Amino acid sequence: MKLVIAYIQPEKLNDVKQALYAADVFKISVTNALGCGQQKGYHETYRGVDVEVNLLKKTRLEIAVNADFVQPTIDAIVKGARTGKIGDGKILVLPLERCVRIRTGEEGDDAIG
Repeated sequence: MKLVIAYIQPEKLNDVKQALYAADVFKISVTNALGCGQQKGYHETYRGVDVEVNLLKKTRLEIAVNADFVQPTIDAIVKGARTGKIGDGKILVLPLERCVRIRTGEEGDDAIG
């Protein structure tokens, strides 16, 4: 079992969801996040004052998958999120020690589904 965490551009969320659905991955958690990487933010003028904006809006996806779905999940996220420009995002894959489905008490691979 693995936990796939992806940070993507908010406007690419629908494309990523469609790519995940096409790869038979339907269970995702989505949250809004702020962050910066190579983009390093930008400068804008607000009421005549130069303001540095270095925390940019991102969308965080969390997807728990069984071992055989790790690569299809990564491929789907890349397919949906890639623009070829700086700021496309990152994908992190972490080991998932335990998973329990609250409704039935199932554990492990069965709980992820």
